[in-house]
Amino acid sequence: MKILPSGSIVKEITELKFVSQIKVWDAQEKKCAGILMGHTGSVKSVSPHPTNSDLLISASRDGSFAIWDLRCKATSKTRCSVAHVTSTAMVQGAHLSSRAKRVRRGKAASTSITSVLYLKDEVSIATAGAADSAVKFWDTRNLKVQVTQASPNIKSSTEKDRRLHGISSLSQDLNGVFLTASCMDNRIYLYNVLQLDKGPMRSFSGCRIESFYVKSVISPDAAHILSGSSDGKAYIWQVNKPDVDPITLNTHDGEVTAVDWCPSEVGKIATSSDDYTVRIWNINSSYCSSTPKSQPAIRRRVMAIPREECRGHLMNDERSGPTKVPDKLLPSDEEFNQNNPPIPITMPIISTPEAHKKKFSPDSDSKETFEKTPEAAMKSPSSVLNPPSSLKRTIRDYFLAA
Repeated sequence: MKILPSGSIVKEITELKFVSQIKVWDAQEKKCAGILMGHTGSVKSVSPHPTNSDLLISASRDGSFAIWDLRCKATSKTRCSVAHVTSTAMVQGAHLSSRAKRVRRGKAASTSITSVLYLKDEVSIATAGAADSAVKFWDTRNLKVQVTQASPNIKSSTEKDRRLHGISSLSQDLNGVFLTASCMDNRIYLYNVLQLDKGPMRSFSGCRIESFYVKSVISPDAAHILSGSSDGKAYIWQVNKPDVDPITLNTHDGEVTAVDWCPSEVGKIATSSDDYTVRIWNINSSYCSSTPKSQPAIRRRVMAIPREECRGHLMNDERSGPTKVPDKLLPSDEEFNQNNPPIPITMPIISTPEAHKKKFSPDSDSKETFEKTPEAAMKSPSSVLNPPSSLKRTIRDYFLAA
């Protein structure tokens, strides 16, 4: 599920017979605004356009990704006058590896596209799949062939480490310079979008990625990486210090899957888990540089109701007023305090830059910088991320020039 810039909500819905639809919901009107039809497998990922709320892309288990324009005329309507919209473009078999082509027909899941991302340059798309650890880049103006691809260089001598690993999620920072890929080899790879031919700049390990539901995301200022884990914990790394042990967040009782950074409030993160809870964390700078034993403060815990009665709570008419959840389904303050005793620690405030700043600056104590090398400055355009209005350049232009 994704929230568009306009406030609408995009939700993937898999129906019977493995026919997948994407429903767009109007958050204010609380009704379905449209149904996107075209995929033949369950939808695994959606990503909205960075600035245009009418555009989005989706990826499916059937091995295809599609571009949708909500302004297009509906092909048909349901009984409730909900518009059916078809994709403006679709690419089939985007991640067919040589190994995937040789497997039996019953193992078609290896062609699944597990993550798709609309890049900040507004015309490029990144996709990743379950077949291997390659990240492919596409130009929306010409989808006949990929622009380029990037993957980690595996030089291990063991068969276990040489085998192909899929990617569970992709993310990009606010400026669009760095891209992260969560790989099923329990590593998170960091790429520089302007230097994809050099492979990943760094890798981060410590978490357990045992399913494609475990996601990671880089912070808007590109200073930290947050990841879920199959061991019921969440991890935070400092981008400039990949060799330092990650900070561990311990409170979930199930696999931690979706995680995210607050784009408007520095130091706020959210984690969700298979234990039916979503936790809001408030972290600060001393916490991010402290020992792994330290724990941040939990601002709020939201518990889902894993029963059929939750449908009644969500679908009640506004005239009936808010419905109170039974107390037995929610932990009392006394129980919560007993199960989660406060940890006596001192935590100063985070010093990461504000998310809305358009310039990335690494830590002052680090000798490394993320500036472009002289070679990259000569071969690449001045900026593929913020091109002038007279000339829009993308990753494709950069590699053609090279």
